Amino acid sequence: MTATMENADGARSRQASQEQDSPQPAPEQQNPQRQAPREQAAQQQPAQEQPAHEQPRQKQHSAPSEQAARQQSEQKAAASSQRSAPERPPQKQQKQPDQKQPGQKQPAQKQPAAKQPPKEGAGAPPDGTPTGAERLRGRAVALVTRLPFTCGVCVAVLLVALASGTLWSSAEDKSWYPQVAYGTPSLTAGRLWTFVTGAFFGSDPVVYLLVVIGLALLAGYTEWRLGTARAALVCCAGQLAATLGCAALLLALRQSGWDWAEALSHDLDTGFSAGALAAAAAATAAMRAPWRSRLRAALIAFAVIWLLYSGTVSDVEHFLAVVLGLAVGRRLAGDRAAGTGPPSRREWRLGAVTGLVIVAVTQIVVWLAPGYGPLGDTHGLSDSHLGLAVSLVFIALLVNGLRRGSRLAWRWTVGFAVLNVLVGLLAAVVLVLSVTTDADVEVTGLPVLLPQAVVWTMELVLLIGARDAFRAPSRRKRRKAAAKGGLDRAGATELLKRYGGSNLSWMTTWRDNSYLSAADGRAYVAYRTHARVAVALGDPVGRPEDRDRALTEFAGMCDASGVVPCLFSASERTAVAAEGMGWQHVQVAEDTVIELEGLEFRGKSWQDVRTALNRAKKEGMEYRLGALADEPAKVVAQVRAISEEWVSDMGLPEMGFTLGGVEEALDRDVRVGLAIDPDGQVHGVTSWMPVYGEGGTPVGWTLDVMRRRKQGAFRPVVEFLIASTCLAVREDGATFLSLSGAPLARGASTADSPLERFLDQLGAALEPYYGFRSLHSFKAKFQPVHAPMHLVYRDEADLPRIGVALTRAYMPQAGLRDFGRMLVPAGEH
Repeated sequence: MTATMENADGARSRQASQEQDSPQPAPEQQNPQRQAPREQAAQQQPAQEQPAHEQPRQKQHSAPSEQAARQQSEQKAAASSQRSAPERPPQKQQKQPDQKQPGQKQPAQKQPAAKQPPKEGAGAPPDGTPTGAERLRGRAVALVTRLPFTCGVCVAVLLVALASGTLWSSAEDKSWYPQVAYGTPSLTAGRLWTFVTGAFFGSDPVVYLLVVIGLALLAGYTEWRLGTARAALVCCAGQLAATLGCAALLLALRQSGWDWAEALSHDLDTGFSAGALAAAAAATAAMRAPWRSRLRAALIAFAVIWLLYSGTVSDVEHFLAVVLGLAVGRRLAGDRAAGTGPPSRREWRLGAVTGLVIVAVTQIVVWLAPGYGPLGDTHGLSDSHLGLAVSLVFIALLVNGLRRGSRLAWRWTVGFAVLNVLVGLLAAVVLVLSVTTDADVEVTGLPVLLPQAVVWTMELVLLIGARDAFRAPSRRKRRKAAAKGGLDRAGATELLKRYGGSNLSWMTTWRDNSYLSAADGRAYVAYRTHARVAVALGDPVGRPEDRDRALTEFAGMCDASGVVPCLFSASERTAVAAEGMGWQHVQVAEDTVIELEGLEFRGKSWQDVRTALNRAKKEGMEYRLGALADEPAKVVAQVRAISEEWVSDMGLPEMGFTLGGVEEALDRDVRVGLAIDPDGQVHGVTSWMPVYGEGGTPVGWTLDVMRRRKQGAFRPVVEFLIASTCLAVREDGATFLSLSGAPLARGASTADSPLERFLDQLGAALEPYYGFRSLHSFKAKFQPVHAPMHLVYRDEADLPRIGVALTRAYMPQAGLRDFGRMLVPAGEH
């Protein structure tokens, strides 16, 4: 992605389509044949590359019917494209349906084309477009179809609550409550039906809300992962096993002299929460790492903490349900079960962090909700407000250090763990002595000390066993190591010219990049670090067979350093290679590539470009291509003035990272196209980064800067510059020209995942300021081939930090005021 953020009179005006002397089709009508095959779209669009010898025929058929002419020109353009560009499979897939259609069937294809005009109107949506209510109804039907068990149980619980009146009043106050609630009393009284009926009641309205939410999230996720039959089995079986098991366990312990068990044996309970927890625990078997271990740790921590410090009947049921779900999960998941492997350094760090989080949560629970647990009463055992705040701050500092793999944080945590283990051992020894010697000794805080000592013991064992995971170097040490033996910019440039790279690889030679030398010096990864995130720029560069190894070494370096790795604007090949490491990816842009072989600017689809070339010739506009640094100082000053004028009109700071400027254009390896009138005035400027193949020769060029003068400029100057560059670099042996990709802009958006929908919304928010989508639509008039560009990351937990890092990389000078302006529509400033 480049700084090609303005195609006409500023990004927010979106005048790319208005600057032409003749009207142009909508962006989606300009580029159907180079994208993924869409037969219906192909039937709607005019021909993309019409040979010169076909033009007379088109004129002959235009008199009777413009629609018939368009259909026939589509057929001829399809056949011509198939002969001239057989290497483009997407074109073949689109053309074949048209070739098979006989002439008399063409009118049937006019229906889709007739739907185009309503897009420009501001009234009702076009025919066939669902309304808001229809979309909502469709989603509801899809949800019920996909999750029938979860939806059915939630509806049943709500209907029972309405019918019994317990949705707005407590069920425990009803005279019939013992006849529907389960527990040890129901078991001893023979009311076995209560273990079924009690699942559909809640003790009070708040419990109803929690039960429905828990069912929707936990049972719903299980049904989505494992299927309806297995989800229903584990939910119902887990509910019955946990509630019956709890009642039987308390009945067995009633006469043991354990006051806690005896007290609980007289309590009743309701709700479907045990079944939902059993389902969630079982569903973890089908989750991929590291989410599997994270959710399991969260479920176990929840069940154990509430059992020890709250100790109600429902807490015992929840503990049994989680244990049961974990035990049967892998067998129940079957072929959906995810594979397991040895924990990585990152997982060891997360395990240590989890232990500290459990300690913090126990302190909060004892402070907020003291109870009578298996070890005794926790009322009055919490720290003071100040003591609790100090303890939580200290734990937060340790958590942050352990998360990053800090050796200093590891040492402090080990010392604190040893101290707490010794205190727990001392309390246990005193307790044993008081019991064995009948001494009148009272141990204060035992219900809190012993559980925390157990947690600290487990934390200490983990820290010692995984001590090698906590050797991440400090920032100062990393800088020293990079300065001592790292790859520099000149070395990266030499490797790029020797082995070649992707369309964006020249950006890896820009300033502010750091380099990881990989594969014994035969490859490298360029990255920038923001917010402890290493954002790699594009694909690894180097010998082709070593690029996957460079990616692996980059991931290992980040893991050892305690930073989050990701790759931005990576190609499809790199995204697929990262999948082998268990990473994820999402499309963030589309590269737009013009193939120069056979390019002649003929046909109706190239009319705007031909008009620009003809007008430039008529008005004496000169096209000059070369190094900007070799131009006279007067020309360079005009280029700077054009750039500064554009930046001042944006309303937000100039973006960087993958968006270059005049300084990058001054590189002598970069070619700059200039449009200069007879008076020596520069009307527009484009800069082109070399795309090297093996051997040090550029095989193509990628657009970076694209800006024009605002006042008194030659109107189609951008089209003139790009078309002239196509012809000029083809003479020098280049085979393609990349117009790069506008950030957060792409063609037909599928937006299937929540992340993709969020990126689409972010692109819409930035559109009034940077015009990324308008720019993407403008490029469509050059009939480019599209290639996806991806953000590659480890897992979804890294995305918030990656978002912060990318924001800092692109807008390092932006402040809170600038981000606030993005939230307000451009017209309201």
